[in-house]
Amino acid sequence: MKIALAAVSKGRAGSILPPTDLAIESGRVSLATAETEQRPSVLGLIATGRMRPDTGTVMIDGSPSARQVRRAAALVDAPDVNDPAPDVTVVGVVEEELMFAGRRADPLSARTWLGEHGWRHLARTPIGQLDADDRIRMLLELAALRRGIEALVLVSPDRHGGDPRHWWRITEEFATRGFAVLVIAGTAASTALDTPPSPTGGILS
Repeated sequence: MKIALAAVSKGRAGSILPPTDLAIESGRVSLATAETEQRPSVLGLIATGRMRPDTGTVMIDGSPSARQVRRAAALVDAPDVNDPAPDVTVVGVVEEELMFAGRRADPLSARTWLGEHGWRHLARTPIGQLDADDRIRMLLELAALRRGIEALVLVSPDRHGGDPRHWWRITEEFATRGFAVLVIAGTAASTALDTPPSPTGGILS
């Protein structure tokens, strides 16, 4: 599965998102650099078929179907879009995500899921208090539960602190499971990963 963005932009003269090219493919992790408060979430919304770009195209396996992109791609932890409220407990977040995945969603089921992943002790912890690695891995695992999901688009993991190399390794694990993974982060994270941004601010794999 491949999702390709060609010259996508948002806003007058690309004021919100400048023209950007990128591609994400099954079994690979790609890094897109995006600065400013809005830009990472806007790029994530476009890459998952949830926002129409003002210019450019979004294709999935050669088809310009936004519906197919939405069905195949999950947007993960995008600020002001679908990031969990910081005071919601982990068990509450898991309940909601299990519901989105079409699974039994109640406190017992959520605690069982947490126990299966070694997180049962975090059940009553507000998700805003989790360390970056636990939060990122947990939200990716929950997104991966949804039926038909083949791509995971993780937005601004660098805002949670920690070593970017840690969350990069986490995303690589999901790629080895066959997912296409796109990480949208700032230039500082790219530098820490020794992965320089492309001239358009777009994509490196």
